[in-house]
Amino acid sequence: MSHPTPLNSVSYAARINFVVELAERLHAYGTTAQRLEGAISAVAHRLKLDCEPWSNPTGMILTFSDPQRPLGDSDTTRVIRLPPGETDLYRLAETDRIAEDVMAGRLGLAEAHAQMEQLDRPPTRRHRIMQVLAFGMAATAIAGVLRLPWLDIGVAGLNGLMIGLFVQMAEFQPTLKEALEAVTAMFAATVTLLVSAFIAPLNQNTVIIASLIVLLPGMALTNAMNELTSQHLVSGTARFAGAVTTVLKMAIGAAIALYIADLVDLHPQVRASRPQDQWVEWVALVVAAFAFAVLFRAQRRDYPKVMAAAAGGFLISRFGGQAFGSPAGIFLAALVLTAAGNAYARWWNRPGAIFRVPGIIMLVPGSTSLRGFLQLIQQQDVDAGQTALLAVLNILLSLIAGLLLGNLLLPARRNL
Repeated sequence: MSHPTPLNSVSYAARINFVVELAERLHAYGTTAQRLEGAISAVAHRLKLDCEPWSNPTGMILTFSDPQRPLGDSDTTRVIRLPPGETDLYRLAETDRIAEDVMAGRLGLAEAHAQMEQLDRPPTRRHRIMQVLAFGMAATAIAGVLRLPWLDIGVAGLNGLMIGLFVQMAEFQPTLKEALEAVTAMFAATVTLLVSAFIAPLNQNTVIIASLIVLLPGMALTNAMNELTSQHLVSGTARFAGAVTTVLKMAIGAAIALYIADLVDLHPQVRASRPQDQWVEWVALVVAAFAFAVLFRAQRRDYPKVMAAAAGGFLISRFGGQAFGSPAGIFLAALVLTAAGNAYARWWNRPGAIFRVPGIIMLVPGSTSLRGFLQLIQQQDVDAGQTALLAVLNILLSLIAGLLLGNLLLPARRNL
């Protein structure tokens, strides 16, 4: 059995390369700026490097120096351009494990590089099929949680499946990727309008939102506000602008479908109906929790934790909202899940994101923001969308308050 090379004998350049690769991976797997910078600084310190990281949603600047050399004698700066990251809990947990093993001396840098490279294996056909199915399950389940009629649930599920296919196609078509949100929103709205015009009435906007639920940037909005409150102003502002742009692209896609329907004199039938029994809501919640475990690419052994966190966040906000009001319910859910994530990271030495991210996914305000823009476009009246947009602000404030106080209640000992 080979022993890892001691860190004090590893070259300065090799230590820098390891920290850079680690930073790129944490960024790619959806880590927010404050957590990424904290994690990188901790690893660099253990590797006997001085590192000043600066992160934003589309890149990083990492400045290194060797504390054992004169100031300015060994300064190295890396400027890295990166696409916005996506949550990948399995790869995040594995990257965290590799970094911990390196810092503990159980793994050398060469072995760590080799293990991280193994994470870059292309997704299998089975993985892609599961992702598409998860899109359909998530859309179906959210429609069920909202207790929509069966036809509405079926239309949302069909739209979700097709949107999952669009997402897979976009990985090979850069032009489609740029317009993905607008194209999928236009598709979902068109199918919804056709069904409601020729088959039966639908809860039009709610079905469209349920169809698009996975692409809605509620998590990005929450992360942006979290970064702003932690004084990462550039990253938070950029992330917030990106989230708003995503919602606008979806609203534009839906608006194009509505405009074309009006041009061809299509008259969809709209209704407001929530007829399902309560058991449908409970079954849908389980399906939604499983779908998010798949979409967040969790390791199989973590599925029960991810599902429990997603369902727990929803249930706390639901019953807390019934008792104390909706903002208080969201606040309680965010507080409990943040503290639970910190406890998991502290006592199990694994990323708290495994609990924290799925726990708040069903609380985030993405659907409310899209509803506000759709009402604004459909009715051409600022007051029509004002209530929904104010609801977005209330949800964000409640979430941020819960995240902040959750970290105060049980401070995190780890950055991830």
